[in-house]
Amino acid sequence: MNIHNISLQNSILNTFISEMRDVNIQKDTMRFRRNIERTGEILGYELSKSLQYKSINIETPIGMASEFITSDDIVLCSILRAGVPLHNGLLNYFDKAENAFISAYRHHKHNPESFEIIVEYLACPNLEGKTLILADPMLATGQSMVATFEALKPFGKPKSVHLVSVIGAQEGLDYVSKHFDAETHLWIATVDEKLTDLGYITPGLGDAGDLAFGVKLQN
Repeated sequence: MNIHNISLQNSILNTFISEMRDVNIQKDTMRFRRNIERTGEILGYELSKSLQYKSINIETPIGMASEFITSDDIVLCSILRAGVPLHNGLLNYFDKAENAFISAYRHHKHNPESFEIIVEYLACPNLEGKTLILADPMLATGQSMVATFEALKPFGKPKSVHLVSVIGAQEGLDYVSKHFDAETHLWIATVDEKLTDLGYITPGLGDAGDLAFGVKLQN
């Protein structure tokens, strides 16, 4: 897997990440969502450098111009609900992309330290021969990414696959690296050292879904 950790080079992205982590600033849910969205825009820009391009001729008011635009047929797929603002950021840059949405959540049977990923809802276009961008802001254990990709397989084989996350743990990166092929790209804003015993990224930023949309009742 090709891993692109954008935080390895300092940029304005550092500001957005620091605000998402800050326990005081993240109380502003609108700003929290916007920071995830802005992070999605930056990751989308970096990702765009790896796409294929074609030359087109454009008529301007003065004459003719030649420009290069992407030739990839893109499908953006986000994991609900935390993935919505990240999806919006990517869609701001890939505005002609098709869209897919999937729900995936942790189901704890008896032991709070063990869980399985449950996929309940999926809406997806044909993926055959297209460029799939799979977005989930938190790459903790990596199991949600893998379970989501498995659920998408009946919709066709993509030409290429890009994973996009805001924050990940090294354990999650190692897990997805084992389950996706060597040609897959992972674009991530920053990587934290470890997970807690319950499988949450530390220091992380908390529950991205709750911070973006409010605390949910537990089943």
